[in-house]
Order: sequence, then C-alpha cells, then structure tokens
Amino acid sequence: MQTLTQKRYYTPEEYLELEATAEYKSEYRDGEILPMTGGTTNHNKIALNFCVNFKVALRGQKYEIFINDVRLWIPRYRIYTYPDVMVIEGKPVYQGNGTTMVMNPLLIIEVLSQSTKDYDRGDQFQYYRSIPDLKEYITIDQYNFHVEQFAKNSEGKWVLSEYETADAILALSAIDFQVELSEIYQGVNFESDGEG
Repeated sequence: MQTLTQKRYYTPEEYLELEATAEYKSEYRDGEILPMTGGTTNHNKIALNFCVNFKVALRGQKYEIFINDVRLWIPRYRIYTYPDVMVIEGKPVYQGNGTTMVMNPLLIIEVLSQSTKDYDRGDQFQYYRSIPDLKEYITIDQYNFHVEQFAKNSEGKWVLSEYETADAILALSAIDFQVELSEIYQGVNFESDGEG
C-alpha cells in the first residue's frame, strides 16, 4: 500500500527564518522552498566577467550591480529568488527592514545551465516580467557563444535579440553599455565544466 506524503507549504516569514541559518541557499516559490544547485566555474566566470566590464564602464554613474547573493522579492508571484546578476538604477528598494532583499532591478541576467535553462527562459522570465522596474532580461549560455537579450520597448512589448559569435557586441537597451561576447566569455572553457 502506498502512502502519499503531503507537501509542506511555508509562509514567507518561515522561509526567511530558515534561510537566515541555512548552510545552502534556497528559493521560495509561493509556499515551496526549493534548494538551489551549485554553479560551475564557467557559470561563475561569465557572471563575473559581465560585472567587471559593467562596473569599469559605468564607474561613478547611478547604477548598482549585484551578483548572486542578493535576494529578489517578486510580490505578484510570492517568490524570493537569487538572480545571477541584477542592475539597479539609483538606490535599491528593499523589502522589509534589512538590505538583503531588493525589489527594483532594471536589468536581470541569468547564466543558463542544463538543469535551469528551461525554467530561466520560461516561468522565471514570466515572474521577472511582473517587476515594474525591469526593462531588460538577458540569458547567457555557458556551453557556447549564445546570448539572448529581451528588451522592453516603449509599447511594453518584449523584443528578442540574439548574439552567437565571439565578436558580436551586446548593446544594452536600458543602459548605455555595450560589451563584446569575447569579454563576457573570457577564460571560459567550453570543453569542460559539465553540471556539478
């Protein structure tokens, strides 16, 4: 005889309490707590390369860039998540009293992995689109040169541009910044670094 185990649902407050003392990061999706997988060295290099180029090019301007450890709250879907890279124009709008949960990214970047690429391109992007301040969403493949850029135009429609060669130039729509894909992928070895 089989017994069904009931799924446990948590309040946002319970999740935050558990997350404060957890050894590993987890996401919160409307009552469910989902452990996050570890990243690969290629994943890390790509996110860091983008951030370094962005930070140098926009030094002294009104943008703040956050990588991987700052939590994003998406109220419409009751989700806490950790995007790979977030850029905020001006000052962060925090959820709650601390400085660990932001709500107003202008740009989000996700480095795709085999286990997350479908989610990052599908449901996750749907959740992100509910953020009023978000104007641009970029996915970066870590296994070959392939970047997808979704930019929100003046009519509120999301327009896709793709880049697939080392010399292609990713020009942001919401921010005056551009970078060659070879810079984003600097030091990345496509022959190694499978999922871990």
